[in-house]
Amino acid sequence: MARRCEICGKGTITGNSVTRKGQPKKKGGVGQHIGVTTKRVFKPNLISVKTMVDGTPRTIKVCARCLRAGKVQKVV
Repeated sequence: MARRCEICGKGTITGNSVTRKGQPKKKGGVGQHIGVTTKRVFKPNLISVKTMVDGTPRTIKVCARCLRAGKVQKVV
């Protein structure tokens, strides 16, 4: 199963990790210089929740934002 929220569809996205060398001018240095950029991934905060789907209890993956917003009700 994909790493994706079943309510809003939030999933894994990619970005860059930027290394910065040197002390910034604001702190008395000669300025920061950007080094090597490497790829990284941002993963959603998914939680497996047991909930009612079409009248039957089912376990689905939900992001923390949807859970806090009350879009899903937990079944105890």
